[in-house]
Amino acid sequence: MKTNPISPDDPRLTAYALNELAPAERAEFEQDLAQDPAARQLVAEIAGTAAALTAALEHEPMEPAAPAVPRGPLAKVVRFPYWTISSLAAACFAVFFIYWQQHEGLPGQKQYLEVPLTAPAEKVAPAPAVGLPVASAAADVAAAAQDRAGHDDMKAPAADTLDKKSIEDALKDQGMAEQKARFGIDAGAATLPTTRQAQSAPRSVPPPPELRNAPVAAGRLEDAGGKIVLSPFMVSGASRPAAQHTLAGTRIVTAGVKEKAEAVPAPAGGAANTEAYAFRRDNEYQNAAADPLSTFAVDVDTASYANVRRFLTQGQRPPADAVRIEELVNYFPYAYPPPAAGAPFAASLEVAGAPWAPAHRLVRIGLQAREVSDAARPPANLVFLLDVSGSMDEPNKLPLVKQSLRLLVDRLRPEDRVAIAIYAGASGLALPSTGAAHKAEIMDAIDRLQAEGSTNGALGIQLAYDIAKANFIPGGVNRVILATDGDFNVGVTSEGELVRLVAEKAKSGVFLTVLGFGMGNLKDSTLEQLADKGNGNYAYIDTLAEAKKALVEQAGGTLMTIAQDVKIQVEFNPAVVQAYRLIGYEDRLLAKEDFNNDRVDAGEVGAGHTVTALYEIVPVGAEPPVTGTVDALKYQRAERGAGSGEHGAGGGEMLTVKLRYKEPGGDTSRKVEFVLRDAGAGFAQASQDFKFAAAVAAFGMALREAPPPVALADVIAWARAGLGSDAGGYRAEFISLVGRAQQLEP
Repeated sequence: MKTNPISPDDPRLTAYALNELAPAERAEFEQDLAQDPAARQLVAEIAGTAAALTAALEHEPMEPAAPAVPRGPLAKVVRFPYWTISSLAAACFAVFFIYWQQHEGLPGQKQYLEVPLTAPAEKVAPAPAVGLPVASAAADVAAAAQDRAGHDDMKAPAADTLDKKSIEDALKDQGMAEQKARFGIDAGAATLPTTRQAQSAPRSVPPPPELRNAPVAAGRLEDAGGKIVLSPFMVSGASRPAAQHTLAGTRIVTAGVKEKAEAVPAPAGGAANTEAYAFRRDNEYQNAAADPLSTFAVDVDTASYANVRRFLTQGQRPPADAVRIEELVNYFPYAYPPPAAGAPFAASLEVAGAPWAPAHRLVRIGLQAREVSDAARPPANLVFLLDVSGSMDEPNKLPLVKQSLRLLVDRLRPEDRVAIAIYAGASGLALPSTGAAHKAEIMDAIDRLQAEGSTNGALGIQLAYDIAKANFIPGGVNRVILATDGDFNVGVTSEGELVRLVAEKAKSGVFLTVLGFGMGNLKDSTLEQLADKGNGNYAYIDTLAEAKKALVEQAGGTLMTIAQDVKIQVEFNPAVVQAYRLIGYEDRLLAKEDFNNDRVDAGEVGAGHTVTALYEIVPVGAEPPVTGTVDALKYQRAERGAGSGEHGAGGGEMLTVKLRYKEPGGDTSRKVEFVLRDAGAGFAQASQDFKFAAAVAAFGMALREAPPPVALADVIAWARAGLGSDAGGYRAEFISLVGRAQQLEP
């Protein structure tokens, strides 16, 4: 006896009504239907709607096709509603429309489904914005029908008679009659169609109520013999092809999962702050005798500093978890020695007194990556993945994104390529992969972006990687540049699932750069993790000047990776070091066994990047730090006496820094080692870079209210001592920010 009713979303309802089930499955389902009156009613409604639709389409006359017009600007966006009964009729129209499209050949240059969004007959008025416009399905079908006019005798409905009947006319000769007995797409081997020619500007007719807030079901773009094909997705455990509604702006079937696309309004002025930062527990002192190895992955992200600056500039103290000390320190360039010819980077070690604890020592480990000039950089295959959802409709979000990307495009060479993928409630392609020699076309596509809708980031991520892979340049720079506030609220919204998605995509050899924008709903923790697992870097863009720093001044580091999975392991000599603590890098710590394990992911270093890490050392003989203790072990052998180790007391070695890295795309790491001896220099004798890095770290500790207590006045004094030549004025700006923080103290 069946105890559970049939779900209204069960795909067997539609399959049964349209006679698609196999005989055995049909007989089994009929037994379930016999016990569920509501399900039987749904089946009757589906069958009635399909019969009425078929009858209406079989008796429509054909009219001469209208002449085609020149191409216009293109944009592509996705909608995937398919299972609510109220939208069944519209779903049938769109499904059979796609079936017709799949029977055209795919040109070698096009790897996406493309239909016109805008195409003014005369270039008088500026091009309308590209994004996620809300318009009727009729407008899109009509434009597609007019585009086909030059190929066959299909009717092209006039713009002033765009109604349901016009849609039916346009669809009749697109293969719909052949599909009476089926409600789906045989997608496994079908290629996507050729590029559509634009016919008219987008219509502002709102979609019918039955198409609003409908569930999403997405297919997937895959590379198959040089072509992107539409693959089926899974629904309730059964494989079914994707149904697609062609609302104006619906352009491309992309990867994704079954979700419900709902419009989520952007936070209004004064709305509650929903920014999200991951919890970080400050590193504690470790006993050098019991735990002599400290292992971590390098980090070249700088987002935290720019975000902290945003808070302080607005007169607010940043949340403690928004302060990542290593990102504050690594924001600034340092004058480290360059690497030797052929080496990816060089190491620079220095030790002096810790300014906030004179009895302690401060060790600075600095890495300098080799510089790569624009002329020497390999050709780039870039995909801009842009969040154009409603939450980006603020001056410091999408408008700043557009300004920032224009700066980067200006830096590109003719042999570089750029594609623009966009996402909101669905995803699409605003610009196919285009040579940078056509900068005007790229700039125009950027300028026409507009923000609207909810945020389905997972669809966009999958689309962007598919496009990057389809245009992959062996030996070149292959990178997705994601610009967003990280507020993913539709589709896959779990940070863990998004991170796993990016980690899987990173195996393709395409690297990721994450650019965070905006305030009020910035999902910093998600963006940091995406960059980490995507073999990339994370920067926060709060001003156009910051965009210039990240995308122009440091373009080489942002775009080109020169070392992959870079790990540092420091071995401390217990004859010299009583205890130590790593300042920052809390979420980059690795197990000591991970250092020699090449399967463990670590950090990436870009061309020209500097990486700085600081350790506070409690030397032997100094007052021990206050830490937790454990009882003496009963069954272990007594420890060897201090100084009897490999680096005995007479050796004078404080520590050894071991560094592992892989060549980009490589599987096997290389190891280099560096030894540091302590000559006893005080903080006053340290280099200017050392002093400034110490000041920045102390500022981070003060903002996090981490021990030891640090006075901001002292931070300013230490920073001034390390000001140096201050190229770019970044260090002077830092001193000003510390002054702002002083004003916020109670």
